[in-house]
Parts: sequence; structure tokens; C-alpha cells
Amino acid sequence: MATTALPPDTDADIARVTEALAMITPRWNVRILLALWGRPLRYSELAAKMSWLQSGQLHPKIKSLCDAGLVERAEHDARHVTYGHTQRGAALLPVLPMIVTWAEEHLETPDGPLPAIEQIEDSLTLLTRRHAAAILWVLKSREEVSGRALARIVMPSSDWTNIYPPLRQLVADGLADTDGMGRPYRLSAAGDGLGPVLGALSAWSAGQPLDEAAQHPVWGHSQAKPAPRPWISSQSRPASTAIPPARTPQSSPAWHNRDLFSHAATAHPKAAIPVGGPRR
Repeated sequence: MATTALPPDTDADIARVTEALAMITPRWNVRILLALWGRPLRYSELAAKMSWLQSGQLHPKIKSLCDAGLVERAEHDARHVTYGHTQRGAALLPVLPMIVTWAEEHLETPDGPLPAIEQIEDSLTLLTRRHAAAILWVLKSREEVSGRALARIVMPSSDWTNIYPPLRQLVADGLADTDGMGRPYRLSAAGDGLGPVLGALSAWSAGQPLDEAAQHPVWGHSQAKPAPRPWISSQSRPASTAIPPARTPQSSPAWHNRDLFSHAATAHPKAAIPVGGPRR
């Protein structure tokens, strides 16, 4: 059943991307996926890489990733069980450097750059705000839209004023702009810059190669936007020493697990940005 008033194929596209984000955004999921880069690991080997988690916390996380089809459990014998990426999980990993590339351009921190893994986690927090994906799709497609018109499209069965809390959140997060109360909303430069990420997630969730992102009907075409107004992470964190270079969806993922995961295994990770959102 459609959840928006958008055409069925667009509605399904948004739903698939929202589901993909829901698989990887929960706390520690990206770190577990990165820890499994390379050969499959026994539970004890994976636990050693996630040393800040107790066994009771790690097991349900692994199970959820197995249920999502991103990780597979291989039982070689009664005493030898390993965990590794499924083909589907491995195909998703090249999206992570795209998120880092976006964060490098649009994430501003008070005390210097974040480690890449934390850039990913904070960026995912923004993308999984309620109704964020649908609103971003509409703003990209229609350039400028009033709040009332957005409400009719994004939440047609709800009171139209319910659109304003998620809209205000997107403005606070730096992904949307408006000239003031009663004026139309539009994508910011940061919101428009999400095109490669959202296009790649759309391709992956539809079972297509990531380079199909360039042909996405909404996110596959660049659009000039005003100068960026970066959002600011509200956490002060250690500076990164290994940030992957910029990538395009067509580029091969010439990054290494250690580039994204090096900080995660050596120190207790910081919490992601708080629910109230980053400071502008």
C-alpha cells in the first residue's frame, strides 16, 4: 500500500531506500559490517574487534544483520562457526565511502574532522529522520514546494500541519532551506549533494549495480544549488588520520577496511549526534 501520494514506482523506490537505511543505521551495525571485511570471523574474533560490546549486546546485532541478509552464519562443524558478508552485504559496502565523501564536504565540526566511521554514523542519523527520504525526493523533483503541498504529497492521510516538525528538522540538519515562514522549501547544497549516496542506495536496494545511480530518475542528474551551509556535529571527537578520497558511483571502491574502522577498534566510540540534531 502506498504511503505517499507519489507515483507507485517512486513510492516503492523511497520505501526500499528507507528500508536499506534501517538495516545499517542502528548503533554498531556499520562497525560490525566493517569488522567483517575480509575473511569470515569466528564469534570470538569478531567480539575482540568490538571489545566495548558485551557478548549479550553483540549477539542480537549479528542476528539482526543475518536476518537482514547482510551477514551469513556458516556452521563448519559443531565447534567451528564463522560470520561473513553475504554477496548482498558486500555489495552495500562501497556506499560507505560515498557517505564519507559527502560528510567531508558538508559536515562541519567544532574541533576538526571526525574519524570516517563517525562521519558515516552521523550522516546516517540525518537520513533516517522520519519522512526525511520522501521529503528529500519531492524537493529534488520539484525544486521549491510549499509546506502544505509537501504535506499533501508526503503524508496525504495526515493533518497537513504534521509536515512541519520533519521539515524544521531537515532545515536544522542543513539538508533543506527556506526564506522564512510561509515561504517555499527547497534542497540546500548539502541536501542536493546527497544525490550519489541516495542514488547508489536506490540501485543497491533494487538489486542493480551501483553505477546505475547515475541513471536514477531523481538523483542521477546534478542541479545547481546555493553555496553550502554545513551542518555541525554536536560532538567533539578525535581527528581522523585516514579519510578516504572522494569517489564517484562509477569508481571502484579502492578503500580499505582499516581506513574506516581504525578508530573504532582502538577506543570506545562516541555516541552519535543527539536526537535534537546537530547545531547550525
